[in-house]
Amino acid sequence: MNVESIEKEKIDAWFAEWAELEGQIHAAHDARNGEAKGLMEKAILLFERLVQDAGDEVLPINGVERLTFIKAKPGQYACYRQLDELFKETKKRAARLRLQAAKK
Repeated sequence: MNVESIEKEKIDAWFAEWAELEGQIHAAHDARNGEAKGLMEKAILLFERLVQDAGDEVLPINGVERLTFIKAKPGQYACYRQLDELFKETKKRAARLRLQAAKK
């Protein structure tokens, strides 16, 4: 595991980008304007880049299966909620990994 890739500042930058996209996706679902799918595709790429940069260790339980579900129908509201949960769980997991690395 590359400890530098899960430093708080780096992880926070990924999640700041997600927070912005998440707000746009939520608004697109509320408006039912058809923009949610495109925004979700951007968010999926963001999540994949995060995992690639930080390492597979940050991927939550069943993360691959859940991401496959999300990618199958990115325009669905359920997939948006699932991606939001993946981001939340990834943030917690990265924090836990940082603590474990600091104890070593």
